Amino acid sequence: MQTLTEKIYKLRLPGGLFDEAVVRNMFPETSPNARKLLVHRAVSKNEVLRLKPGLYCLAGDYCRSHPHPFVVAAMLHSPSHISLESALSYYGLIPEAVYQITSVTARRRRSFSTPLGDFSFQRVPSDKPRAGVRLIKVDDERWAFIAGPLRSIADLIYLRKDVTWDNDGLRFLTVSMCIDEDDLREIPLEDFEEVFNSLRNQRTRAFLKGLREEIKQ
Repeated sequence: MQTLTEKIYKLRLPGGLFDEAVVRNMFPETSPNARKLLVHRAVSKNEVLRLKPGLYCLAGDYCRSHPHPFVVAAMLHSPSHISLESALSYYGLIPEAVYQITSVTARRRRSFSTPLGDFSFQRVPSDKPRAGVRLIKVDDERWAFIAGPLRSIADLIYLRKDVTWDNDGLRFLTVSMCIDEDDLREIPLEDFEEVFNSLRNQRTRAFLKGLREEIKQ
């Protein structure tokens, strides 16, 4: 086992995820080039996975617990929150499995193809990026910011530039997205004003208003 691998393993980091700051703290007397060499050796021996420059994960048998994809997403590009198809699948609102982790950010859009899967980050302008987003415990020791159903729908509508309430209405969600209408009518609306007021896009705001009138409890 490589020196870096052994030290990271002993730290018992959740999911085996770590970054350059962790490496620097473990080897404070070592030069930057020497630390890069330690990482390179561990990666070349397939003991450590490189997710992006400066972000790593213990591989296979060297990892005590599997890294949660929502936590990986947050570390790949921050600030961001899980949304769109990934969030809708998490809440059981769409039937099919989601093979790419989809997030929303107020920063520029990005995508990452990593040994742990594919991750996409779409830009949605918002005056309050965390509106309708909750910090949720995703396993025994890790948490992630996940958009609630209403915010996930709002993010989705913003990105689907051709969708409007007048032309598509509820059919976009029930037919195109395969969300059961009864499930839609049970979506909590207590954070409607927070989400609505945080968004700048008028088409998205109009869709949310139409949706609220259609499903209001």
